[in-house]
Amino acid sequence: MTLDRAAALSWYQRNRERSRALFDMLPQDAYYERPIDLRHPIVFYDGHLPGFSFNTLVKKAAGEPGIDARLESLFARGIDPHESRAGGAALQWPGRDAVRDFVREADTRVVDTLKKKDVGNEPVFTILEHEAMHQETLLYMWHRLPFDRKKRPAGYSPVTRGSVPQQEWIEIPSGRATLGVDEGTLRFAWDNEMPAYDDDVAAFSIQKHDVTNAEYMKFVEAGAHAPLFWEKVDGRWCWRGMFELIPLPMSWPVYVSQEEASAFARWRGGRLPTEAEYQRAAIGASPVVCGFTSWDPEPAGSHPEGASRWGVEDLVGNGWEWTSTPFAPFPGFRASISYPEYSADFFDGEHFVMKGASPATARELIRPSFRNWFRPKYPYVYATFRCAQ
Repeated sequence: MTLDRAAALSWYQRNRERSRALFDMLPQDAYYERPIDLRHPIVFYDGHLPGFSFNTLVKKAAGEPGIDARLESLFARGIDPHESRAGGAALQWPGRDAVRDFVREADTRVVDTLKKKDVGNEPVFTILEHEAMHQETLLYMWHRLPFDRKKRPAGYSPVTRGSVPQQEWIEIPSGRATLGVDEGTLRFAWDNEMPAYDDDVAAFSIQKHDVTNAEYMKFVEAGAHAPLFWEKVDGRWCWRGMFELIPLPMSWPVYVSQEEASAFARWRGGRLPTEAEYQRAAIGASPVVCGFTSWDPEPAGSHPEGASRWGVEDLVGNGWEWTSTPFAPFPGFRASISYPEYSADFFDGEHFVMKGASPATARELIRPSFRNWFRPKYPYVYATFRCAQ
C-alpha cells in the first residue's frame, strides 16, 4: 500500500503531543522516579520514545548518521517485567537537559525523514504504533505514583454509577476462528499477527460480561488476595484511580493478573478462554469505550451496541482480556525487518496473549488481529477477563 506521508506525519506529531501531555502531568522532580520496580525510571521513557523512532527510521531504514551513540544505545530498548530491579538501577541516567536536547534533535530528524525519505511502510508504522503502545505503558506507570505527584486534567470524571449486570452464559457454536491477517491485507500489522490461519473451535460457552468487582469480591471473601487496583481504607474497599481513591465500583470489570484470573476461573468451575475462542466469541464486536479518552473502565454492560454476533459484550475497550494461550508465532511466522526482536524474544512460553483493548488504548491500535501479551503474574496492566466452559 502506498504510504500517505501527510497522514503518517500527522500521526507522529499527534503521538508526540500525547506523550508530552502525559509527561506534563508530572512534576519535574518525578523525572527519575520508578513507579514500578520492574520498569525503568521515567527518564528512560522520555528518551526512549523518540530514540526508538530515530534508531528505527532514521539510522536503520534511511541509513543516516546518528546523534549521540551513548544515548541512542541507552534509550534503544526497555526491560521485560520479569527482570530484576537491579538491572535498571545500575544504569547512569543523563540529566534532564541532555535528554531533552536529544529528544528535540531526534524529533527533528524523524520528521525530516518522514517528509523526504522513501523508506517503505514497515519502519514508518513500526515507530508510529510503538509510541502509541507505550503511551498506555506510561499511564499504568503513572497509576502507581502517589496522587499528589500528578496533575489532574480538567474535566476528568470516571463513570462510577451503574448496576452490576446479571451474568449470563452465552453458547458459542463450533466453527472456525480466523486468527491474524495476511501480509498486505492491512496498511500495517506486527509480525506476530501474520499470516492469517483458520483454527477449528469446538462449541463452548463464555460469560456475557467481564467478571466484575462484585463477582471477584466473593472470591476475596473466600480467602483470595485482593487485586492490585483495590485498596482497603477504614474497613471499606476502594479502587485506586489515577488521581484518587474511589469507593469500589462494583459494576466495573475487575483488573487482575492472568494468574489471578485463572485462579478465579478454576474457583468458579471454569477456565479462561483460548485466543481462538476469544476470536470466535468476538466476531462482529466493536470498540465502545476506548481510544485514549479515559483511564478507567465503565460499568460492565454499558454498551450493548458493541456486542458480538453472539451477544457477548464489552470485548473491546473496557480492559484487555486475558486468555489461556501462551504467546507464540502463527504458522509461517517471519520476523519483522524493522524490529525483529519485537515478538520473537517473547516466544518463550512465559507470556500469555491478551485480546481486545483497554480504555487507555490508542484507537490506532484497535483491530481484531492485534495481540498483546504479558507474564502471568504481572498485575499492573488494565486487564480483565471472563470465564469459559
